[in-house]
This record gives sequence, structure tokens and C-alpha cells, in this order.
Amino acid sequence: MFNHLQWTKWLACAGMLASLAAVRGQAAEMPMIAEKNGRHALLVDGQPFFMFAGQINNSSAWPSQLPEVWRAVETIHANTVEMPVYWEQIEPAQGKFDFSVVDTLLKEARRHNVRLVLLWFATWKNGSAHYLPEWMKLEAGVKYPNITGRNGRPVDSPSPHNTAAMELDAKAFHAFMGHLKQADPQYTVLMVQVENETGAWGSVRDFSPTAQKIFEAPVPAEMLQPKLLQELKKQAPATPGANWQTVFGDDADEFFQAYWVAHYVGLVAAAGKSVYPLPLYANAALRDPLSNPKAGTYESGGPTDNVIPIWRMAAPMLDLVAPDIYLSDSPRQLKFLDLYDRPDNPLMIPEIGEGVEYGRMLFAAMAHGSIGFSTGPLDDNGSGETAARTAERLAPFSANYALLGPMVRELARWSFEGKLKAAIEHDDHAAQTLDLGSWQANVSFGPGGRPGRGATPNAQQPPVGQLLVAQLGENELMCIGSSARLTFRPTGPKAGKEWHYLRVEEVTYNNGKFIPLRIWNGDETDNGGPRFGKNPVALHLTLYTR
Repeated sequence: MFNHLQWTKWLACAGMLASLAAVRGQAAEMPMIAEKNGRHALLVDGQPFFMFAGQINNSSAWPSQLPEVWRAVETIHANTVEMPVYWEQIEPAQGKFDFSVVDTLLKEARRHNVRLVLLWFATWKNGSAHYLPEWMKLEAGVKYPNITGRNGRPVDSPSPHNTAAMELDAKAFHAFMGHLKQADPQYTVLMVQVENETGAWGSVRDFSPTAQKIFEAPVPAEMLQPKLLQELKKQAPATPGANWQTVFGDDADEFFQAYWVAHYVGLVAAAGKSVYPLPLYANAALRDPLSNPKAGTYESGGPTDNVIPIWRMAAPMLDLVAPDIYLSDSPRQLKFLDLYDRPDNPLMIPEIGEGVEYGRMLFAAMAHGSIGFSTGPLDDNGSGETAARTAERLAPFSANYALLGPMVRELARWSFEGKLKAAIEHDDHAAQTLDLGSWQANVSFGPGGRPGRGATPNAQQPPVGQLLVAQLGENELMCIGSSARLTFRPTGPKAGKEWHYLRVEEVTYNNGKFIPLRIWNGDETDNGGPRFGKNPVALHLTLYTR
């Protein structure tokens, strides 16, 4: 049944390699992901770049909605916008494509001087198949069936075993990527997301007769690779031809679903890369990373943390899988960064919730080596939100984007070189330390000011403090932060020596240079300073001992 899929996969890979060779010969500035010593960078115009991004509402990638979108983009100071592309929109009749709206998105993005990440809403969107073209929806019950639950009832989620739907999705994605290659020689589009939050709600897997037959058949050989089994904490079967239940036990249902969803998405991705090898990724609706919840209580089959190795193996044409973070507590937020930052998986945050408890995660993500960070939805989705309310809603992100955006190339390069470290305020508001080689930075949180003057946060205050440190030299630092206090202690050979600030300079950035604004001293640096207030600032620090 699936031999032709293997052939399709090989053909797509071969085509992708040929296309990549041709592109390298013609346009060396195509966006790509680079790796060095386990760290990653998104190269744009040949240099590291960080996406300070925002995602628009699901139904806002239409010309009628774009004025409100651009107002929000300007408010947040984003350099990149994530916009959906809808299968039902671009293929209104089978085999007949209309890319006029895509062309409008490209034109408008260039006019507003932002880059794009396009989101392919096709077979899956939040676990369902509601973006299929109308001509497919009319036959969805028979020709393009959904999952059958364990109880025999239908589930509103597409089956990953539907070869006919996969082939149509792959053809449409191939056509879309081919058009993008021709319509976007400027590389306005940096990346493309393939599907959206794949998997199923309401059933751990498909229990239809077709799926059950595959489940009871021998496990595919690629799922039995020793390295993969080791990551999944499973043993190789004692006898050849073992089925999913025999090999994977209690995890069999979920691993089966994850493999076939990833296989499906991987074939769609391969079809697109065969014509235009932009970086591609898939996003994940997450599970709790600390409690190891029971399979079936979250979206099953997508690239959740426990099946990342399956996705990286079964969908090799994807450059990464990425977490959509909507849990607000710092232990879980930071755990997601750890889990998705892997040598074989560049870190990217394609979605994160609104609010102050999410805004500070930008600094942690950058220090982790992330290539991009996006909140949303940006626009008001037609609700008539005032400009003041939009600004208030996006404030936890817009202040950081405004300050960091002009220095994006330096920050991205420092991140790629491993020079960035961060401290974000946790839910317990406890102080933290950063190891900076010859120095230890001691970071406490709360509004600017001396202790006893409202500087100490209480348990009811949301954790908003943030600090990002770039090590530019042994005694030279760039420190960017808000709602935090910073002091130092010499370590190593300098331990115990008297130390001072040689210079503390508030800076901005313009036209490729850091511009001094003023020197901090006195109340700004004495008695436990520098003290970062509510609004983020950048300080160029030089320390010395004597």
C-alpha cells in the first residue's frame, strides 16, 4: 500500500537536491539555517538574523483585513509577520490555482519593509481539516475520511492514512512553493510552516479498519533504528516482524499516530522543497512537559516533546519542529526551550501567548539560540479595537522589539556564537546568577530603585523582570533589561579583588552603529545598581578590578 509513498519520497528528495544545486548557483542569498557546534542561525542575505515576529489572526490574510494588520505590525515593531495561506483559497477548483492573494501579501509586506513566514493551512489546522477546498469537503466522508475513534465514532480530525488526500495536499503545496519561487526573488518569505498543529483531539489515533490493519502489521524498519529506540527508551524486538503493540507497549497508539502524521507532513514538505528549498517547519500544540500526562489528553500525533525524535526521523524535509507556548508559568516555559533546542532541531517559538508573563520569554529564547519569536494574534480580527487598546495589548512585546530590532544582526550573531545569556524573573521572584567567566552577575528583580523604595516584588506581582547579557570581552558587556537590578562579583584569579564600573553607557543603535545616549553614574549605579526600570534599556558596561 505504501511502496509508492516511498518512491514519492525519494523522487521529492532527488528533485529537491537538484533544485538546491541550481539555486546555490544562482542566488546565494536564499534564507537558510546554519549549524555550528550544536547552535543554529537563520541566515538572511547571508548573515544571521532573528525574527522579531507577530502572527495575525487565522482569517486575516485577506486584502480587506490588511490595513488593520499593518497598523498592528507597526505598533509592535515587528520585522517579520506570520501569515496564513489557505488551501481552500488557492485551489478553488481541482488543479486550478489562484495565487493572487499570495501576491498581494508579498507586495504589501515589501511596502511595509517586513519579512514573512507563510503558514500552509491545508490538511491540518488545529487538528481538523476545515481548510480543505470545497470540492474536497463535499467528498470528505468517503473519499477523504476522518479518524475513527476507539468507540467506532467519527472524530473531527483527518486520517494520516488517507493517501488520496496526502497526494492532493502535496500537489497543491508543490504548486504554491513553485509560485513563491517565481514571485519572490527578493526572498521576502523567510520560512514556510507546513500544516498547523497537526494531530488529533478526542482520539489517540485512528482506529478505522484501514488503520488497524497497519497497526497490526510489522513496524516500519526506520522506527527500529537503535538510536531512535534509545531516545524513545524502548528495546529492539526479539523477533523480526513485530507489530506496534509488541515493540512500543503502552506508547504504541501515540507513537503510531505520530509516525504516520509526520510521514504525511514529511511527504507534503518534500513535494514543496523539490521545487523551492526554503526552510520548512511544523508547529506543535503542546502537552505539559513536567507531568507526563496520559496520551489522548492532549493533541496526539503532532510534534509534542515526547515524539520529537519520531518527527525528525519521519519528516526529514522539515528543518525543525517548534513549540506553540501557551502555558504561562516559568518552569514549563523554560522546559519547552530545553526540549526543543536540540543539535538536530533549531529552536524557534512560532507562537506564544499575550501578556507580561510571556513577553519576558523573548530574552530566554534568544539566549537559548532561538532563530525567531512570535506572539499573536496581532490584529483585532474586525472587533473595532482602538489603536490605544492595541498598543496596550502588545506592550509586553513592542518595547522589546523596538529596542532590539535595530540591533538584530548583532544579536543574532552573538546568539550564534554563544555569547548571549539571560535571566528572566521566575514565578517565585528569586534572585539569579549568571556565570560570565571572570565575573559573576547577580540579578534581582523588581521596579528600579533602591531597596526599601518599592524595589522588592511581592508574591502577587506577575514575573516581568528580564535581562539579556552579551559578553563582548573579558570585562566588556552589553546588558539589556527591565525591572531588574544588576551587580557583579569577580571570580577566578580576580576573586576577592576590589572592583568598579569603568564606564556604564546607555546606548541605542542606528545605521550599523551603537550610539551613546548618556553615561550612568551615581544613583543609577551605586548601592546595588545598575537598576533597570519598567522600560527596557541597553547598557554598554566595562568593569575593572584593582
